[in-house]
Amino acid sequence: MSEHRLPERDRPWMMRTYAGHSTAKASNALYRSNLAKGQTGLSVAFDLPTQTGYDPDHELARGEVGKVGVPVAHKGDMHALMDGIPLDEMNTSMTINATAAWLLALYIVTADENDVDESTLQGTTQNDIIKEFLARGTYAFPPGPSMRLIADMVAYTVESVPKWNPINICSYHLQEAGATPVQEIAFAMANAAAVLDAVRERVPQELMGKVFGRISFFVNAGVRFIEEHAKLRAMSVLWEELGRERYGVEDPKHLRFRYGVQVNSLGLTESQPENNVQRIVLEALAVLMGRNARARAIQLPAWNEALGLPRPWDQQWSLRIQQVLAYETDILEYPDIFEGSKVMDGLVEELLEGARAEMAVVAEHGGAVKAVDYMKAALVDSHRERLRRIEHGEQIVVGLNKYEDTEPSPLLQGADGGILTVDPEVEAQQREAVAQWRASRDQHAVDAALADLAQVAAGDENIMPATIAAAKAGATTGEWSQTLREAFGEFRAPTGVGEAAAAASSDDELAAVREEVERVSEGLGRTLKILVGKPGLDGHSNGAEQIAVRARDAGMDVVYDGIRLTPSQIAASALQEGVHVVGLSILSGSHRELIPSVVAALKERGVDVPVVVGGIIPEADVEPLKAAGVAAVYTPKDFDITKIMRDVVTLVAERNGVATAAA
Repeated sequence: MSEHRLPERDRPWMMRTYAGHSTAKASNALYRSNLAKGQTGLSVAFDLPTQTGYDPDHELARGEVGKVGVPVAHKGDMHALMDGIPLDEMNTSMTINATAAWLLALYIVTADENDVDESTLQGTTQNDIIKEFLARGTYAFPPGPSMRLIADMVAYTVESVPKWNPINICSYHLQEAGATPVQEIAFAMANAAAVLDAVRERVPQELMGKVFGRISFFVNAGVRFIEEHAKLRAMSVLWEELGRERYGVEDPKHLRFRYGVQVNSLGLTESQPENNVQRIVLEALAVLMGRNARARAIQLPAWNEALGLPRPWDQQWSLRIQQVLAYETDILEYPDIFEGSKVMDGLVEELLEGARAEMAVVAEHGGAVKAVDYMKAALVDSHRERLRRIEHGEQIVVGLNKYEDTEPSPLLQGADGGILTVDPEVEAQQREAVAQWRASRDQHAVDAALADLAQVAAGDENIMPATIAAAKAGATTGEWSQTLREAFGEFRAPTGVGEAAAAASSDDELAAVREEVERVSEGLGRTLKILVGKPGLDGHSNGAEQIAVRARDAGMDVVYDGIRLTPSQIAASALQEGVHVVGLSILSGSHRELIPSVVAALKERGVDVPVVVGGIIPEADVEPLKAAGVAAVYTPKDFDITKIMRDVVTLVAERNGVATAAA
């Protein structure tokens, strides 16, 4: 055996597919099918009402039920979701944050009612609320109580569910929001320190090693795969430093940087979507090539995620990519191929230097919780710079801003347009099902359990036992969340738009649009005003923020109140603010229900302005939206935001009979 090879081939990493949609029963069938195809762990995608703490029949859940994941409203749904899956053997990852304590409780109760002891359960709850405030938007409670929920979960699991990873510090969404590698490293480490500081107040010091050892990370890997690999090696160095120096952790096993990955969705294109396959393969290489920094679990997006919801066949393709890498290549046969590499060592040092400096800035702001405003504005600025480079051709994206001539893609030619569409009847069925659940349970037991939960939330006791008791009694996701909303209050995260830096004055195209805005504003008698709105529960606000920032830089007055607004709230704001145009952003697939509702609400209030829509909207839905009163539809292939601004100005001018420069 050559000394350059391992004596024995490494075991493959855990292979997952991020999945769930429609109903618990349908998702269970999908999970069983994926496991039969060779998937080795579960990764549960929950729908937005479940993620944000609403039952399917709540007003804010409208149009969102079963779209981006599976609805789980009570323990009956969790039983259906996990039916026939051996919970004492399965490793289950749950992408859940604000309501993580509740979903873990439902999982524990389901296991218990199947005679599986909680101490045997293995898996992960994402449970990173700071990144929700920064990038993903599925928060429910204010920062202080949210951190308490996380600390209580960590304290409970380290004693009672010792094989569980209670938190997955998630830098994935930071990169999706535009983070540079340095920002992704620094903000993730700062988030981890904030969580550990909160936990330290709730567990004895002798348990901190175990706590540190149960914390894992969920990172992003972009297409610059050499730099991305260096990022992971840098994170490994910083994590060990943090453990030793800040928390007194000494056991090397506890200090190991454990991470799972979903590779980059931000770089997936709607244009020539077949190009996404090679992007996904290259991004997977970033987390597999170097043995000393290899991912422990991987889930890959599907080639068509910029178009809509992947079908089972699309998910199978992504799973097969992992299997080819694991079983056909020689990637698992060698020691670390980067050990001693001057290039890699230099890159790692460069990233460490930048990350330490950025972590110091976050510390100066008082740590991650207090620095949310600073970090959010920094991400908005980084994302804007990324888009500027793409718009100006400085950053090439094949098929988007270069090599755009293409043959029609046969992958999109089927009757389904290459994506899965959730039956709109699912929502009505889920509303009916949760009403039946409430009617058939022991209401007295539920009321008593929720009263106990409220009492615990008002005090300082660990909230997990009362949460598990409420789950066992049959309380719903919405009831658990509402009980805590009443105890903790509500919260709206910063948008980062107001704090974002002004655009460079050298941008000639933007300067031309600014002149046009001034000309049209003069004709209107006041500054052209745009409302940017996000109806429903979709927390992916990166696109909306960039539209708001660019509109501001183009000289418009901008109204942007952040995420999670009802159609009536958007219409009321449009009337009150006297806007000239409404821009709506939706990436959750709920556009067919919510956009016509906003248009109707505007009409009802007598607001007669153009409505422009952007998001992941299949081609088949564009004409129906226009028939419902939408003036223009933009999708990920429309990457030139300055051009979109020009279109908006023209629309407003035409609607108000004002001459434009083109006229």
